[in-house]
Amino acid sequence: MTALVRRAVAELVGTAFLVAAVVGSGIAAQRLSPGDTGLQLLENSVATGAVLVALILALQPVSASFNPVVTLVERTLGRVDTPTAAALVVAQLVGGLLGVVVANLMFDLDAVSVSGHERGGSGQLLGEVVATVGLVLVVFGTLRSPRIETVAFAVGGYIAAAYWFTSSTSFANPAVTVARMFSDTFAGIDPGSVPAFVLMQLLGGVVGAALVVLLHPTPQEA
Repeated sequence: MTALVRRAVAELVGTAFLVAAVVGSGIAAQRLSPGDTGLQLLENSVATGAVLVALILALQPVSASFNPVVTLVERTLGRVDTPTAAALVVAQLVGGLLGVVVANLMFDLDAVSVSGHERGGSGQLLGEVVATVGLVLVVFGTLRSPRIETVAFAVGGYIAAAYWFTSSTSFANPAVTVARMFSDTFAGIDPGSVPAFVLMQLLGGVVGAALVVLLHPTPQEA
């Protein structure tokens, strides 16, 4: 098995588990805490942050971006080449779709159900930019730490917190965003809301990459 195939499989599996955790914990939260949105969000955010720590620790030796924005920033910084970046993004998108189907089926729902949860407005769109800028800074800042294992805890902690301090509840990931429109549950997003969210995430990635270059001008080897 080539190195690229191994990386693509790691990204597919990692993104699938991430989406399954996001959607699955959202469904569980709805059922365990009906009528209490704040508690549902707490349960959802804790599960998401924890699974990110575990997945990054487990898959980082192979590949552990799980996010097209992070992969595109890696390409911008020269950490991966264009064919590799393209393969990883495709794997992330496929993994996200697989994860949402599995999450729906685990909770005895239809494999696919189109979400009717509309999200948007200037505040939430700004929230997506902020969430993604912060994620890029956390990822690439901690990658420059002499203790590489800190990346997992930093990213998991940041996302768990960003669920709360951003108005959009911090999707910050195009693959996860696309996948979440196929579950009409707590974590879902209406398909009409997806393009604007993804555009803001890409904008956040550009701003985040610029800040990384400004703050860390010395290139880091992949």
